Amino acid sequence: ADDGVMPQTVEAIQHAKAADVPIIVAVNKVDKPAANPERVKQQLSDYGLIAEEWGGETIFVNVSALQRKGISELLEMILLQAELLELKARYSGYAMGLVIESRLDRGKGPVATVIVREGVLRVGDYFVAGASWGKVRTLSDDLGKLVKEAYPSMPVEVVGFSELPSAGTKFMVVGEERIAYLIAERRKEREKEAALRGTSRRTLSLEELLSPESGKTRELNLLLKADFQGSLEAIEKAIAQLENENVKINFIFKGVGNITEADIMLASASLGVVVGFNVKLPNEVAKIAKREGVDVRLYRIIYELVDDMDKAIKGMLEPKKVEEILGKLEVRALFRVARAGTIAGCYVTQGKIERGALVRIWRGSDLIQEGVRISSLKHFKEDVREVTQGYECGVGLEGFDDFREGDILEVYTIREEK
Repeated sequence: ADDGVMPQTVEAIQHAKAADVPIIVAVNKVDKPAANPERVKQQLSDYGLIAEEWGGETIFVNVSALQRKGISELLEMILLQAELLELKARYSGYAMGLVIESRLDRGKGPVATVIVREGVLRVGDYFVAGASWGKVRTLSDDLGKLVKEAYPSMPVEVVGFSELPSAGTKFMVVGEERIAYLIAERRKEREKEAALRGTSRRTLSLEELLSPESGKTRELNLLLKADFQGSLEAIEKAIAQLENENVKINFIFKGVGNITEADIMLASASLGVVVGFNVKLPNEVAKIAKREGVDVRLYRIIYELVDDMDKAIKGMLEPKKVEEILGKLEVRALFRVARAGTIAGCYVTQGKIERGALVRIWRGSDLIQEGVRISSLKHFKEDVREVTQGYECGVGLEGFDDFREGDILEVYTIREEK
């Protein structure tokens, strides 16, 4: 109440709106002399949160966490909202929930905090959470007290995971240990297959969002990040001028600083595109963007950024090149062939290998060469077009014969996406 609306508050509002969930505003620190709840209401009205007493639909509750004032009223408002939304949960049958965070404890191993959504979770239950599985060894409530059961809407710390589950993963109790194990193993296989095919879940790219569709206005949701506030405002203004009768541009979030995991998740929830100017995309965040299928565009020159947006809106942007991993081979033997140079005797460890595909050669952690095309592919003495996992083959590359036993060949293709 004394600081007013902070950037993290705005970010939380954007996330809640993107997920289309109701918002209850708890105005904290009202015990401080400088507290001004009315100013907070005024500021939040700029983001579409209009207080009920002002004729809006947003519930505001003044609280002091330090003095524990207003907590009962806040809980009452939450229960009232739940009643109005007719939120009900099943208490019978196997428990289901959601992992909200996880960590590795030295004494307990993989530990996760789970919100129970349906059913009753009990010590001794077998469960699956993504590619992790296990048996509930202990349950602890939000105060750290050991409990034997957890009911819907109750957060509990669960000990007994085979490996760390990701936040946001669905948690599900099953009847037998064997079933839990089989489900988790099958999910691991699917994850590997998806990684090889490069077909993890994705949202729409910039080009797809703006692909022409007769008689319809297209909406482009942009999350904009820049190095300075001045740059941010200039880019926003320039992009906004590109809007026309066929394309409506929505800025779902604008901020200064490097692209974060929160930015990616907001873009994913909003079917949006992340545009960054003079900012960085950390490797870990890039992996999350790939997993979520979020299109991230980075620029160093404002003209190029605006030009790309303009071309995309007009349907003129050049196709995006996408790498697709086909498989991997291990070099196990070398053969000198007259007029053909060195042929690598390989074993396909993952996926499949196609003649004409591109190869990246790894020697330990060192990248030796990439972009080399497979010129010949043999299974025993027969020329073949394709060799799959678990089989041996002979591989010849265009302009490269410096193979060594133990080299890993990563095979991939480049395709264009409109």
